[in-house]
Amino acid sequence: MAQIRLKNLSKRWDSFVGVDNFNLDIADQEFLVLLGPSGCGKTTTMRMIAGLETVTEGEIWLGDKMVNRLEPKDRDISMVFQSYGLYPNMSVYENIRFPLRVRKVPRDQHDERVMRAAEMVELTDFLDRRPAALSGGQRQRVALARAIVREPNAFLMDEPLSNLDAKLRVSTRAQIKNLHHTLKTTTIYVTHDQIEAMTLADRVVVMNKGVVQQVGTPTEIYDNPANTFVAGFIGSPAMNLVPGEISQGTFTAKNIKVAGFDPELSGKVTLGFRAEDAAMNEGEGEITAPIYSIELLGDATMISMRVAGELVSVKTAKDFRAEIGDSVSATIPTEICHLFDSETGARITARGALTRTAS
Repeated sequence: MAQIRLKNLSKRWDSFVGVDNFNLDIADQEFLVLLGPSGCGKTTTMRMIAGLETVTEGEIWLGDKMVNRLEPKDRDISMVFQSYGLYPNMSVYENIRFPLRVRKVPRDQHDERVMRAAEMVELTDFLDRRPAALSGGQRQRVALARAIVREPNAFLMDEPLSNLDAKLRVSTRAQIKNLHHTLKTTTIYVTHDQIEAMTLADRVVVMNKGVVQQVGTPTEIYDNPANTFVAGFIGSPAMNLVPGEISQGTFTAKNIKVAGFDPELSGKVTLGFRAEDAAMNEGEGEITAPIYSIELLGDATMISMRVAGELVSVKTAKDFRAEIGDSVSATIPTEICHLFDSETGARITARGALTRTAS
């Protein structure tokens, strides 16, 4: 049983708050991703779970045991770091085997467990090599195999793909996804890359400045961001966010007018919509503005326009033809739009939730 529970977890250094009142239940066999920009507290949270950082306040439970005072070696957790941490004087086989020696696992089990772990990450042809003779992707797979061979209750992975090039990140990401499906071990994965989070996670925890912004499945977070921070962080490109005013059910700002919202809402708001949910329009649309840039993506074309002082992206067909500076129109269906409070950044969901008038 590898359920992990974090209760009122905080980490402070004097007046600096690294993690603030983190509460979460992580289910057995769940793949949870901690996502956010550098300095948001995600790695600090993981290090507290591992026992590498002391807890200022709160409790960490692994199964039915509170582990705040346990040494890292007694928590039965394997970690995979951004730096591979391999022993250069040892072969791949001995690097993978090393945790078994440290934990005094009977020697007659070593070969079987090392070979099984190596096979999972496709390293059986490289067991006699030293780390210096491996590529970056192969070294990361050695680090994964070394974590797997322990057969721990949980894996903690701290940005394990950040040192790899784009092609290797894609293939190694697929390997990690398949490993989790095979091993069914609780996994906490730290990254600042929202594509990794969306493709790997059962649930994502979005963090900023030590505070949890939203917890949900990748689909929930993508489709229903809790605030403008999450909306602007998730997605490639991120959600378009346009400041403006709403009155009698109509949002207006420079070069944009969208009708059909709750008529009881009034005041300053931020309108959000995804590039793929809008469409270029030959007639009149909700947006009319000159083209700022055109990017051919291969399967589509990304059009950028400046709206209310913000760059807004619209994804359109790959055969779309226009020039920078041309005036174009885009359609934004009201049902795909999101409204956020301009002061707090929070998502507006309740009828009449916003009543402040524009100043």
